[in-house]
Order: sequence, then structure tokens, then C-alpha cells
Amino acid sequence: MRLTYYGHSCFLLETGGRRILLDPFVSGNPLATGIDVNSLRCDYIFPTHGHSDHVGDLETVAQNNPEALIVGIWEIHAYYNAKGLRTHPMNKGGWWNFDFGRVKMVNAVHSSSFPDGSYAGEPVGFVFDTEEGCVYFAGDTALTLDMQLIPMTCPALDLAVLPIGSNFTMDYHDAVVASEYLHCQRIVGCHYDSFGFIKIDHTAAQAAFAEKGKELVLMNIGGSLEI
Repeated sequence: MRLTYYGHSCFLLETGGRRILLDPFVSGNPLATGIDVNSLRCDYIFPTHGHSDHVGDLETVAQNNPEALIVGIWEIHAYYNAKGLRTHPMNKGGWWNFDFGRVKMVNAVHSSSFPDGSYAGEPVGFVFDTEEGCVYFAGDTALTLDMQLIPMTCPALDLAVLPIGSNFTMDYHDAVVASEYLHCQRIVGCHYDSFGFIKIDHTAAQAAFAEKGKELVLMNIGGSLEI
């Protein structure tokens, strides 16, 4: 299993011979100018919610990958299906089996609307359970006790991707607590530094995790990680 970071909250997860893109937002990120969004190739697109900094490049990526399947909460499915794109609807609490493994849609505490202002359902996270490992992508969320349900209902996590930038999501202090709720020792940070509101102290953030015997990985944009 391989994870590649394209900046902000955009990741590519490769597992089971499939390429899974999460929260495609690249071209609007001033830190991701080295990434050509038109070069991205994927089999699936998983948006956690409808805000522009998570779906800003979704239609471009989908048009460049016409066989890609967009998997989202019902309202996201309906929105993009009406545009002629391939979609699969889910909602919170359910599992679905795909050809790379199974996925559970879980709760996130945030807001959600499309760039045009229309309703995008509720924000979500995803748990990917595959033969190569189990990974949780939290999406944009505050710290929530619902995270305690994940180790109760899902296989043990090999990795969790958590927002750490504060202001719009939890900060890295709350992300440490989240990692304890999740029983997960290895965390990849996201949703930080892209804009002035969410710039963080990298050293302090990693030290906060290290104090609890955990690892916070802050990936370089364009870099990859073996899970």
C-alpha cells in the first residue's frame, strides 16, 4: 500500500492494483504548483465533503479519467451524477465492497456545501480496509467522541490521516487525542499550511505526538509513503 501527497488534503492511495484519489484540490493550492492536476490518474475519487478546497479539481480529474468512479455521500453522488459522471452513493455507517477492498463511511464534524452554494450533504470520513492494510481518512473534522467507534467497528488501523491546521478543523493537540481514540500510533497530517489561517509549527506538532509515543508524519508535496 502506497500513499502519495498532493498537498492540503489531497492524497492518492494505491492498493490492490487500484489508484484511489481523495479530496482532489491541487490547482488552487499555492503550495502545490509543482503538481500538474491534468497528469493525475485514478480509478476512484473519494470526496469527504463539498467545499472547494476538497473538490476544486474533481471535475477536471474525472474528465481526464472517464472510467473513474466517484464515491460520496448521497448528495455528492447526486450532484456529480447529474453532470454525467460515474458515481456510487454511500452514507454514514455502511460498508461497501469494491474491487480493492471494502470501505466504511464514518462521521465527521464540519460543514459542507458545493462551490456554487448548493447543499452537499454532511461531511464524512472513510475507512479503507484492504488486504494490504487499513487506513482512516478523517476529512475535515473537529475532535469527536465518534472516533472511539472506529477501533470498535473496524480492523486495527495501520495509519490515520488527520487534519491538524486548526481554525477550520481540529488542531494538532486535538489530533493527538484523536489518535488515542483511534488506537493508532502513526498519523499523517493534512489540512495545514496551505493558507494563512492554518499555518502550524511543524516541530511543535511533531513533538506533541512524540510525547505520547506516537509519530506524526508531515509529508512533502509530491512525496510518497509506504504503509
